[in-house]
Amino acid sequence: MKNNTSFIIFAAALLGAVAVMAGALGAHALEAHLSPAELTTYRTAVRYLAWHALGLLGLATLGRQGFSALWTARLWLVGSLLFSGSIFLLVLDQLWGAAWSWLGPVTPLGGLLLIAGWVLLAVKALQQMRAAQAKNP
Repeated sequence: MKNNTSFIIFAAALLGAVAVMAGALGAHALEAHLSPAELTTYRTAVRYLAWHALGLLGLATLGRQGFSALWTARLWLVGSLLFSGSIFLLVLDQLWGAAWSWLGPVTPLGGLLLIAGWVLLAVKALQQMRAAQAKNP
């Protein structure tokens, strides 16, 4: 259990650091180079990354209380990297002169993994509620 909690805290720290760096980059270096629509899209990716970093910290807290959410953490980590990472690369595509348009389908896949993590978290919570009710009818 302790290793899982440490992994989740590590993942939260990783996503949080990337969110802060990406946010700073967007606020200070990219504003002059991106259109308002591109900046909005970029900021959406930063927000989702930050929200899921905080969500992972919540999962780590739950893990210390015996709630196993390792698969939710994995889905959120991979989903965040695919969702936000693909958006970052797609928005910066023209700026860097790269050809990353093929990443377009990766963004919704990342979003689906984020949703799957939330659904799995709900299922785990229901399972624990039912187990608790069965113990104490």
